[in-house]
Amino acid sequence: MRPMPVLVLALLLAACATTAPPPVPAPLAETMPLPPVTPDPMIWQPGHWDWTGSGYDWVGGAWVLTDKAGTLWQPGYWTETDGHDAWVAPHWQ
Repeated sequence: MRPMPVLVLALLLAACATTAPPPVPAPLAETMPLPPVTPDPMIWQPGHWDWTGSGYDWVGGAWVLTDKAGTLWQPGYWTETDGHDAWVAPHWQ
């Protein structure tokens, strides 16, 4: 028995449907501890959500060396690249 043309068209359209990536959750509240005692300059890197490929994982804030950081913290976000959604990981700019 041949499938009905309407059913075939519906299946093709469903295969073409795209879904938006899940929104990034709001940051969790965290307490910033006092900086460690060190001769090296440090900056607080806030906690942030990171995409694992199937969901978000929370990465807690930490003191990091300033020479490995930029001047502006950029949380992770989604962007469209070549017609596909792409995750831009959190980073220093």
